[in-house]
Amino acid sequence: MYLFLFAVLFIIFQYMNEKSIFESQDENIANLTAKLKKSNDSISTLHEKIDDLNYFALQGNDNAMTYLENLGLDPMEVENSVAETIYDNNLIKGGNPLIPLEGMEGEMRINKVKFLNHRWVQAEITDGTYWGEMILEYFYDDKMKLVLTPVSTVLYPR
Repeated sequence: MYLFLFAVLFIIFQYMNEKSIFESQDENIANLTAKLKKSNDSISTLHEKIDDLNYFALQGNDNAMTYLENLGLDPMEVENSVAETIYDNNLIKGGNPLIPLEGMEGEMRINKVKFLNHRWVQAEITDGTYWGEMILEYFYDDKMKLVLTPVSTVLYPR
């Protein structure tokens, strides 16, 4: 009789223990599922933002890439070539000739470029103290020579 009573108590103890473990795991699964859904929602929101940001970018603009491909140019090579040419102008003594402003605290340089499409580049400029932005127009002439032209420049107040 004691053995039977001990066996019943042991079975009840095992059942309660397994039930609490199962409920705990079920709760963990529910929490992880909620976190996964939230993360997936965040990722999809970020993808939408990236798509919006890439709308005004050479690599995200199918019409701009088609234009360059029709000229027989690879859009990625065009980006690299134009950016390299812009940055190479920073090495010219007296400041970058593409920047129509003279530096007040040093020579004006282009720090960063962003391609808007097959025609325009946005660039950040600085002399080390003063900062600004500019728009450059780029295109390839009849002889497939790169032509860079400053369009507009803005210098931020200090």
